[in-house]
Amino acid sequence: MRSSFKQCFGLLLISVLLLSLFFAWSPGSLSVVDIRPKLRGQIDIILEEKIQNIISGYDVAHRLAQNTCMCLADEETFRLPFSNLLFPRVWAHNISLAFLESHPDPSGVQRHRAQEYSKFQERSYSPADVLIVAEANSPLQYPTQGVEVRPLKTIIIPGLGLKEETGSKIKHTVYLTATLGTFDVAATVERVSVEGQGEKHMILSSPLLSALNRQLKFVTYTNTVFHPKTADTVQFSTDVHQSFFTIKVGHGTLPKLYNSGYQSEYNISALVTIATKTFLRYDKLKDLIDSIRQYYPTVTIVIADDNEHPQPVTGPHIDHYIMPFGKGWFAGRNLAVSQVTTKYVLWVDDDFIFTAKTKLEMMVDILEKTTLDLVGGAVREVTGYAATFRHTMSVEYGGEEGDCLHIRTGYHHVIEGFPNCVVADAVINFFLARTYKVQGGFNPRLARHGHLEFFIDALGSLHVGSCSDVIVSHASKIIPPWSKTESQKSYDKFRYSFSNADNDVHKEDFYFKNRFKCMTSH
Repeated sequence: MRSSFKQCFGLLLISVLLLSLFFAWSPGSLSVVDIRPKLRGQIDIILEEKIQNIISGYDVAHRLAQNTCMCLADEETFRLPFSNLLFPRVWAHNISLAFLESHPDPSGVQRHRAQEYSKFQERSYSPADVLIVAEANSPLQYPTQGVEVRPLKTIIIPGLGLKEETGSKIKHTVYLTATLGTFDVAATVERVSVEGQGEKHMILSSPLLSALNRQLKFVTYTNTVFHPKTADTVQFSTDVHQSFFTIKVGHGTLPKLYNSGYQSEYNISALVTIATKTFLRYDKLKDLIDSIRQYYPTVTIVIADDNEHPQPVTGPHIDHYIMPFGKGWFAGRNLAVSQVTTKYVLWVDDDFIFTAKTKLEMMVDILEKTTLDLVGGAVREVTGYAATFRHTMSVEYGGEEGDCLHIRTGYHHVIEGFPNCVVADAVINFFLARTYKVQGGFNPRLARHGHLEFFIDALGSLHVGSCSDVIVSHASKIIPPWSKTESQKSYDKFRYSFSNADNDVHKEDFYFKNRFKCMTSH
């Protein structure tokens, strides 16, 4: 009995030892890294205190924005026919009130939004965005920007130095502190003491300033926390002075290139795909296709179709995709644009008509020669007026209740070299865009309307322009009620009747997804 117990105990002991060795040798257990989002570290707190000390005592600092934006409408001083057209008045919309008053659990959704926003801030935070001020008369020399390292790789930090006068001290000492990596030296210099090699905090000292500065030329930084795109804020200091600089950590940006073939002139068929969404308007779609073929016979046309009873749309260079019934405009946009393989995609409504003034070459030219991501044209209505729908937008930061969105009719400035083109934030529903910049960018929850919402979501990521000399015509919408077909009546019913559910989606989109509390506009 005792012999059996000893054998079992021996087998158990051996098993434990083998398991311990296995986990010790397992590659996955060599290092454990906390990749949870972090908002602020000790270095960030020190930086904030230094900035507050710099601006304290100046009255102007108290007059700056304090994250308490307000949306105020213009007072209506007089009322005349068409006064809003002649003298545009700013109106204000309280998004928080409109959304919360109809929500069954307003306090609960407020808490949920606050939690989601906090997580978003953690994910999007980058130490490279923290304000760093290099104070005057510091003897420390360091790189202010342009230092980058690939994730988990090593670099030599350029430009480190100390400019104290020779012989002013018995011993010269500098300190380096990091958060996401460690320091080391690529080579050692005589009469220099180095402590903390391979750690986040390293001390270098020497009685000879020249030796210390030579050693600083060999200081390396190794990133130890993998992240595809972030930054480490490095503290570089002496016993008296402090300085900070950032090392960007991340993979390089991979290019997205389109092989359109070498060409001395723009080959529109190789560069552009035309995308549209159709619903209950096959007659209008046919007119659009016929007009395109008159000027661009070989350009590919991608059609997203969410009709209940789809009809075949055939012809050369036409891709026709059938969707579930009534999925909506933005879902159709996402589908159509997702199938584009050319460098540029032209978005058109299915009731547009190409004319001799619909010169896609001009739109391609401005995208090829500028940094714009998207350029809109003009849409000529049956009245002869060509609309460009140019708007500027800005977000004013607010407090816990949310931010304020301000939309104004107009543009920022004219584009040099293109006198008929301007920079704006939102343009007409006829635009040419870099394909990869707009793929997947349309909110599929917005079914019947939401053109402006696309540009709101793209604010800060899309560089937008508008050219008034590229014009597409709009099929006439003036149809006597008694002459409308059943198809036209069905289309009007879907297009122009907004249910409470549709309105609730828009309210939620602004209040929760974009975290707005109010908006103003002309």
